Amino acid sequence: MSRVFVVFICLFFVSPTQGETPPWLAAPNSNEPFAIGEKDFLLKGRPFVIRCAEVHMARIPRAYWAHRLAMVRAAGFNTVCAYLFWNFHESTPGNFNWSEDRDAAEFCREAQRQGLYVILRPGPYVCAEWEFGGFPWWLLRDGPSDRKFLRTSDPAYMTPAGRWLKEVGRVLTPLQVNQGGPILMVQVENEYGSYGSDKVYLGQVRDQLLAAGFTVPLFHCDGPSQMRNDAREDIFSVVNFGSNPKDAFASLRKNRARGPLMCGEFYPGWFDSWGKPHHRGPTDRMLADLRWMLEQRGSFSMYMAHGGTTFGLWSGANSPPYVPQTSSYDYDAPIGEQGNRTEKFDAMRKLFAQFLNPGETIPDPPAGIPIQTIREVRLTESASIFSNLPRAKTIANKAALTFEANGLGLGFAVYSATIPVGNEYSLQLSELHDFAWVFVDGNLVGKVDRRIGDTHVALPNLSRPARLDVLVEAMGRINYGGQLHDRKGFTKAALKNTKGSTIQLTDWTFSGVSLESAPPSNLRWKNE
Repeated sequence: MSRVFVVFICLFFVSPTQGETPPWLAAPNSNEPFAIGEKDFLLKGRPFVIRCAEVHMARIPRAYWAHRLAMVRAAGFNTVCAYLFWNFHESTPGNFNWSEDRDAAEFCREAQRQGLYVILRPGPYVCAEWEFGGFPWWLLRDGPSDRKFLRTSDPAYMTPAGRWLKEVGRVLTPLQVNQGGPILMVQVENEYGSYGSDKVYLGQVRDQLLAAGFTVPLFHCDGPSQMRNDAREDIFSVVNFGSNPKDAFASLRKNRARGPLMCGEFYPGWFDSWGKPHHRGPTDRMLADLRWMLEQRGSFSMYMAHGGTTFGLWSGANSPPYVPQTSSYDYDAPIGEQGNRTEKFDAMRKLFAQFLNPGETIPDPPAGIPIQTIREVRLTESASIFSNLPRAKTIANKAALTFEANGLGLGFAVYSATIPVGNEYSLQLSELHDFAWVFVDGNLVGKVDRRIGDTHVALPNLSRPARLDVLVEAMGRINYGGQLHDRKGFTKAALKNTKGSTIQLTDWTFSGVSLESAPPSNLRWKNE
């Protein structure tokens, strides 16, 4: 009898979910301007195939927003997908910037003027080959150093993340389609199944978006094999892939039996990393996959339709191994980095014309932006890092501390200590992030490079104590995978000799030069 009782209890808890209507599925005869139906997206009650173009406003000068969005529309897209990079808008806690090239509301309004709808992807985590996946560096300064807390339910992360999403809601909820704006849907987190499997956490992010005032449909995205880690019945799902849409959509159906099929990120090319060849994606493969999806009435978002440029120090990095990404984000996209038409653009435009929704047309492409001839530029001033250190903030610590612990986000820092008398010593740096020049009494004696696995530098023989200076450059923080907690600098340094003895160096000073403002405002320059 007890065995029967146990089976009964299991069935009792499982059975209520069978056949229930998920909250994202529109009721029959819904009067919402945009909704998710049983088999189709519904725009004003009619089936609507989304042909979406991923474009990042932060990678395009504002003066070119209208041109790039007009190019998107002329390519045959009807929607634009927009990441928001948290660190691009909240450089210090609680201080938000939505002005000039950060004016996300104006970007959405311009998309609407060009005849495009918008899919919003506010994170908090976004990846995107962007510095720290869009996270502000100060999360590592203010958060715990003894555990991984990012992308978890830890209040050290969820509290600032909730503040960010609330602010996004303040700025952009008035532009939802049900309020007359262009925003159709909003994404919850980003490819979380590639990082973790805590579905409660994903629900908490969803709840933060709802609390921020978003009432349009919410969704999440992930790869075919990762989706099982984060798919929730109460959040609509789309699948990311770069080829083989038939198998990818079959995988989506295993996790989501109802609702329209959509590819959340379809890749026409790929991003580039320093020291690697430029990636290219074959046009014929792209066209064949797009045609197959359109024939199945599958929706998609092309990542990227126009990549643009990652200006300043906003490029991220992948790891392992540690590989920083380039400033160019061309992506071999149909719209080139400078906004030009490509072979892919013309071929795709021709294909899309065969699969338009009722009432849609494709406008002519806008005139190209003239190519400028730039006269010779002469560099007449320089600013030495070492000569600027006296004006930088010097912090004395018993042990070496990271950039973040010393209040530095992006830039250079010099770690200084005294090394004792000795012969045949090598300096070993623990987890150096990311590149360092090693000086003894002002003389360069070697370099350490995280990218190639360097760990030590041979030091000269010393007959008296000497000053050790380690000049560290922070490259992009990791934007994808399990090593997100990418603090810069180093925390331990040791001297080792050929006899195997080790001396831990202590009593460090730290002097940093911030490059967070462009151009830096606190440097002293000299004429060359």
